[in-house]
Amino acid sequence: MEDHTGKPEFWETAFEDKQEMWGFKPSNSAVLIKDFFVGKSLKNILIPGIGYGRNAQIFADNRMTVTGIEISKTAIEMAENHYGTKMLIHHGSVTAMPFDKNLYDGIFCYALIHLLGRTEREKLIRDCYDQLLNGGYMVFAVISKTAPSYGKGKFVSKDCYEIFEGLNMYFYDQESIQTEFGEFGLLEVTAITESQPFFLIKCKKEQR
Repeated sequence: MEDHTGKPEFWETAFEDKQEMWGFKPSNSAVLIKDFFVGKSLKNILIPGIGYGRNAQIFADNRMTVTGIEISKTAIEMAENHYGTKMLIHHGSVTAMPFDKNLYDGIFCYALIHLLGRTEREKLIRDCYDQLLNGGYMVFAVISKTAPSYGKGKFVSKDCYEIFEGLNMYFYDQESIQTEFGEFGLLEVTAITESQPFFLIKCKKEQR
């Protein structure tokens, strides 16, 4: 999985060893959400766990202003080397959000939230929602319980497994999506295939 949370040593080692391990082609999710954001005329996008930018540049190429959050200094340097410095990237863990006082009309979070514990997941969803403008959209790409890796590795808690040392993964289904996202403007859930089966979870912030 590309995006990163609160374990800087783990992710720094991964990037130093593999460099651009996912290549430069954006994920299927990023392509679909780019089209969705373009269709909604969104302009200012926040990407928690931006990595080295392969899922961010597609938004910048479509005249959106992109701000990222990334815990790996190596990944940030790679993003600057490949894509320049037009994208502002805050260095730090997504668990420390917010990093600015800006409100965004779009947030895209790819393959990240399922790497967090329950309390951290709840905080990330709320933090993202709080940084949305009224009428704005946030989209999370999460791994599904239908993935072949579900149930593999060391059992941690319900639907959560340590896939390999130092990396826990929580697997979603429709029920857990409703539980975690239901009160945050849950709009639509779509199944999508990445390297494993994912869900795209769309939420819209309505004025309260």
